[in-house]
Amino acid sequence: MPRMLDVSDEVRAEIGDEEADRLLVGEDAPRSYDCTSCRTPGDPENDRTSTVLFVGEETAVLAFAHATCIPSQVVKVSEEQLQGAVASITGDSPAAPAAGEGPQNVPGGQAVLGITSGLVLIGGELHPALVVEPTAPIARPGSDGPGDDFLPLLIEQGFIPVMDTAQLPTPLSGWSVLLAAGQLHAVLQPGPDGGRPVAWWQAHQALSVTDGWRNAVNKTQRVLIYAAPVGSIGQQPREDLLRDALDKAAAAGKLVAASMPLAGTPGA
Repeated sequence: MPRMLDVSDEVRAEIGDEEADRLLVGEDAPRSYDCTSCRTPGDPENDRTSTVLFVGEETAVLAFAHATCIPSQVVKVSEEQLQGAVASITGDSPAAPAAGEGPQNVPGGQAVLGITSGLVLIGGELHPALVVEPTAPIARPGSDGPGDDFLPLLIEQGFIPVMDTAQLPTPLSGWSVLLAAGQLHAVLQPGPDGGRPVAWWQAHQALSVTDGWRNAVNKTQRVLIYAAPVGSIGQQPREDLLRDALDKAAAAGKLVAASMPLAGTPGA
């Protein structure tokens, strides 16, 4: 009987008391699973296990994760993302592009961002990082000007200008990174009026990350997000070159950053 399974109130409200109770007594719970976050095996009879419900526009999928990776929660995603997650969980997905293989659309179509994953060495420890850079200047909503307001907009959201890349970025409360089926799906920001988080950046197709990056995030449970205006970083083929580009952007006053947990874990 899987007594180490957690069904949050939020998940229970979505799936109903009857289904939640069946899970808790072991009728519908798996005997083993691949964690939807780190993709390593889990056993609900021996490992603290979270139920994670992915909800799309038309369908919903229940997945399982180590409680040490992410807590039991409901994650709202697009229908396209949901189908991709299902394919990833069942092993039927095509090879996902490497993170940074092209720009991704921000919901609403107001901007196009490129995102690259990498490991950043700070204080002798490797930290998982995502570097976000637009493909064109970002104008403030409602503005007709040609200026680039990308960094001021992020600073207004709580990102902090980076003067020294040897310092850990400040935690940003309410923001999180959604890693599902061992792949990167979205960066989430607080919803309107404190509602359910919404996607600030969302992958068209789940982006693969390296084993080293995934191992690092499983250790730290936080992701460092760096952002810079168009043309500041570029697509760097190696992590040492990426770090050099971050250092140059910081020295030029063109880098902001924040740290944030995996989706569902409380911000500092």
